[in-house]
Amino acid sequence: MVVEPRHIRVAAAVVWREGRLLFTRRPPGGPLGLLWEFPGGKLEPGETPERALTRELREELGVTARPLEVLAVERHDYDHGLSVEISFVRCELDSLAFVPGVEVHEVRWAAPAEVDPSDVLEGDRAFLARLAAGGAGAHG
Repeated sequence: MVVEPRHIRVAAAVVWREGRLLFTRRPPGGPLGLLWEFPGGKLEPGETPERALTRELREELGVTARPLEVLAVERHDYDHGLSVEISFVRCELDSLAFVPGVEVHEVRWAAPAEVDPSDVLEGDRAFLARLAAGGAGAHG
């Protein structure tokens, strides 16, 4: 029996501060537990990536995001059967006084080249590598 992959659309916030990117760490448990990722989450039906990020960053970090531009849209198929379409959107935040929600285990700022790809969600790795190489909206 062939199991069709589950497809979801997610939005990921690309937030820069002094040459460093904002990353959040997933809580323990499941196949993706304790991996770092760009903050964000699943799009609800009819929601744009920009609206999803505004909602998700309020829920996950207690801050208001201002989406500015879509930097890339990528697809990734996970071995555990999930297929994701990720919209990476450059954002500015109204505050850096984070109040992490239950879906955020930890928050950190790191320069793209300092991040070990094996510590990051597979779906974020190619985009992160381009940022580390100075492309795809890299700045700080």
